[in-house]
Amino acid sequence: MTTKILQQKMPGKKLAIRIKKLIPLYIMLSPAVVCTLIFNYYPMYGAQIAFKDYKLALGIEHSPWVGLKHFIAFFQSYNFSRIMRNTITLSIYSIFASFLIVIILSLSLHCLRGDMIRKMVQTVVYIPHFISTVVIVGIILRMFNPNLGTLSKLIQSMGSTNRDLMGVNSAFPHIYVWSNIWQNAGWGTIIYLATLSGIDPQLHEAAIVDGATRLQRVRHIDIPAIIPIAIIILIMDCGKIMDVGFEKILLMQNSLNISSSEVISTYVYKVGIATGRPNYSMSSAIGLFNSIINFLLIIIVNSISKSLKQNSLW
Repeated sequence: MTTKILQQKMPGKKLAIRIKKLIPLYIMLSPAVVCTLIFNYYPMYGAQIAFKDYKLALGIEHSPWVGLKHFIAFFQSYNFSRIMRNTITLSIYSIFASFLIVIILSLSLHCLRGDMIRKMVQTVVYIPHFISTVVIVGIILRMFNPNLGTLSKLIQSMGSTNRDLMGVNSAFPHIYVWSNIWQNAGWGTIIYLATLSGIDPQLHEAAIVDGATRLQRVRHIDIPAIIPIAIIILIMDCGKIMDVGFEKILLMQNSLNISSSEVISTYVYKVGIATGRPNYSMSSAIGLFNSIINFLLIIIVNSISKSLKQNSLW
């Protein structure tokens, strides 16, 4: 009794006792904390070059401050509206198309009868996720080759003219999004299948006794069970609207589809590295602008979800 009273009067001592008990866990956590500090927080020091006229010879500290010069230059550039439009279009198209396809695929896999068939189908849809992006783009370029491509030949047999679809601006978003869904949809079902597997079997048994069909059980048991996790995933995806796959788009990009394939990530690469006179300050400013927009979007979407009494990140 006396010990409890002393602990209540000395909260610092109580905290020290708790920390001492958890020392092994803190030791296990320390490598992850150190890596996060080194690779995620320390590089933020270099973000200040977005507000400077950075010169390699002068270094970060001695480069002159220019304020919002590089941000204004990006906003006023003739590429700004096109890059923003392409980035937002590709990202929103990809998020909502893949979001629906992954849920439908998850429910379909969960409804399959027989473990052997289910495992075989899961293996088939998981395999593309482990294929390198370079290989995936190589397959796409081969399939859409106007002379040798299987899909090009199929389209031509349906009466279309012989042309390179990879050079058609209107076709690029569809090729990018649906090839991305083919590659990653199977992998995206894992978390939904885990949620569906955790549903109490007694709910389905009671529904079967009441005469519910399989479709009715999906509608009233399975879908409500995955809605909370689906909302969390959607919120996190909305926080990445401005981040479109850099490697894949850069590999699929050519001089003919550049007006519909140029996005923020590829533009930052070209401004900051690929040009003969790299502009590190401009590329840093664009990247910082991109991160701020993503941060604001995830806060807004999370707030909307919270206001609707749905699940939220915090």
